[in-house]
Amino acid sequence: MKKLALHWKILIGMALGVVFGAFLSFVPNGSGFIKDYIKPFGTIFINLLKLIAVPLILASLIKGVSDLKDISKLSQMGGRTILTYLITTLTAVTIGLILVNAIQPGKSISVETRNELVEAYSTNTQEKQAAAAKQKEAGPLNALVEMVPSNIFLAASNNRNMLQVIFFALFFGIGMILLPRKTIKPVKKFFDSFNNIILKLIDLIMLAAPYGVFALLAALVVEAPSLELFQALALYAITLLLGLAAMIVVYIMIVRVFTKKKVDFFMKGIAPAQLLAFSTSSSAATLPVTMECVEENLGVDEEVASFVLPIGATINMDGTSVYQGVAAVFIAQAFGLDLSLSAQLGIVFTATLASIGTAAVPSAGIVMLVIVLAQAGIPEAGLALIFAIDRPLDMCRTIVNVTGDAAVSMIVGKSIGKLK
Repeated sequence: MKKLALHWKILIGMALGVVFGAFLSFVPNGSGFIKDYIKPFGTIFINLLKLIAVPLILASLIKGVSDLKDISKLSQMGGRTILTYLITTLTAVTIGLILVNAIQPGKSISVETRNELVEAYSTNTQEKQAAAAKQKEAGPLNALVEMVPSNIFLAASNNRNMLQVIFFALFFGIGMILLPRKTIKPVKKFFDSFNNIILKLIDLIMLAAPYGVFALLAALVVEAPSLELFQALALYAITLLLGLAAMIVVYIMIVRVFTKKKVDFFMKGIAPAQLLAFSTSSSAATLPVTMECVEENLGVDEEVASFVLPIGATINMDGTSVYQGVAAVFIAQAFGLDLSLSAQLGIVFTATLASIGTAAVPSAGIVMLVIVLAQAGIPEAGLALIFAIDRPLDMCRTIVNVTGDAAVSMIVGKSIGKLK
């Protein structure tokens, strides 16, 4: 009998989790049972993925950079990677703004529903406003300052400091390239072996993926807000989902044009990573599986994948960019504000920069959205309008983030002759 592919197992786990959660939400104390005895297994699964994220970035980037043998190769690959990521991010924000202006979902929200949402999620809104204010006060070049760690062990202890870990890994790798091969041979052997061990650990963690996503989805169903609030936000959700779907189409088109690979080859190859991205809502947690899919299924050379993907998981947040464009204008429409063209161009610029600074963890985009709203003069209290439905949409945004990383790695790989 043919063994069932991982992505089918994950899909079955997700479906069973939704059914199980829906069933137990109607059983007395069923929700409590899921929160106490089922959800912890989902949390353990996510923790295992997070556990492996920093060692993976260190191992794969140092190995990837040191494999280049020549500093000019690094600058060539780095330039193409950053430029492609910026172009896709700008495209994402623009698509979001076009759709939200055409559909105008904010005008469907009644005053009663708006007040109900603002009241229900006022605490959440205040927390995110405080986090955003802290980030805004730090100054325009704060992102650059925060990219350079003062202590690598401290940086590696928190997954939110992924850019600092990437900086150290690149810096360390460059140091290795500039030394004679004979001098760095023991260190090179260590990181090659370290990388192989990490990849084996990923395989072991992925054996638990179907059970982990079952627990996560069951918990999500019982913790969901009331159905009435979801109905009021349905048009906003449809607008955002259309924008995210449009970005997937953009990726398919650029992969087809630049690499000549077929649609089903690309979508089947990245499917396990997409399903895991949906379950975890975290680009960083999904990174190990994304790397495996890109190298083994899509034929991108390890040298390219280990350089492009860790950077993409941190700075290429196209799903978040679509969301920031749609959410900002949606909130403005709900409050009866008409945004000028210059205000919307400001959103494009701010959302592009914000998505680069967004941590690759669940719901980090909400914090950056506060800055986008403030820049456009939209009331930050309007964040409460989207909190109710943000978690499932965050899961969909992460699919786009991961798919974008895979597409860019294929394009960069093709441009330097490292795609099979």
